[in-house]
Amino acid sequence: MSFTGKYELQSQENFEPFMRALGLPEDQIQKGKDLKSISEIVQDGKNFTITVTTGSKVIKNQFIIGEESEIEMLNGEKVKVVVQMEGNNKLIAQMKGMKSTTELNGDIITHTMTMGDLTLKRVSKRV
Repeated sequence: MSFTGKYELQSQENFEPFMRALGLPEDQIQKGKDLKSISEIVQDGKNFTITVTTGSKVIKNQFIIGEESEIEMLNGEKVKVVVQMEGNNKLIAQMKGMKSTTELNGDIITHTMTMGDLTLKRVSKRV
């Protein structure tokens, strides 16, 4: 199963408390909470490029499954991470006390980030 495609954010749960926990300023949280982000994923075997555009902000990350990569988090911080693939439709990464799981089911991607007892869930649909 290939992740390649463009996905538009359909819904998100716990965005505001999660972003506060990440340390984002309140004005950025308020600006970002209602914006529909577009994620473009290009998968070439184990190589991934993920570009997330939210309003005028663009975050582009590249990684290879199983190899250490540097990625930019939602708060702009760059961290080292090793992304693993589970089955053929799930990407899992651990970074700075946070677990990130991205699961593809048909045309729907569910991205879940967990930090302590806070979970941010974002559901996007292929466009």
